[in-house]
Amino acid sequence: QVQLVESGGGLVQSGGSLRLSCVFSGGAISLNVMGWYQQVPGKQRELVASITSGGITNYAESVKGRFTISTDNAKSMVYLQMNSLKPEDTATYYCYTKQYLSGLDYWGRGTQVTVSS
Repeated sequence: QVQLVESGGGLVQSGGSLRLSCVFSGGAISLNVMGWYQQVPGKQRELVASITSGGITNYAESVKGRFTISTDNAKSMVYLQMNSLKPEDTATYYCYTKQYLSGLDYWGRGTQVTVSS
């Protein structure tokens, strides 16, 4: 079974940086679409960034130019580099994957990011 475990969240001041990491297990990461989502209480989970095995990326408009998603296939890792953080970035961030062949979705348990003003 596919498993995703996030880490790297924490408390940071506005303008600071964090790097979130996600360990992928249960198959070849190259057979999956990878992504990061954010969620706050009372709101639906929203896409932050995604990347295909071919390197095609997609970002939410609010994070373009500030966040970067990347993968290290040899280490089965997915990263989200978060720069110039704003208080509105405060959320629980979830690692996500969709298997190309099955279309099944999998989620990590989330890591909390809090940005103070």
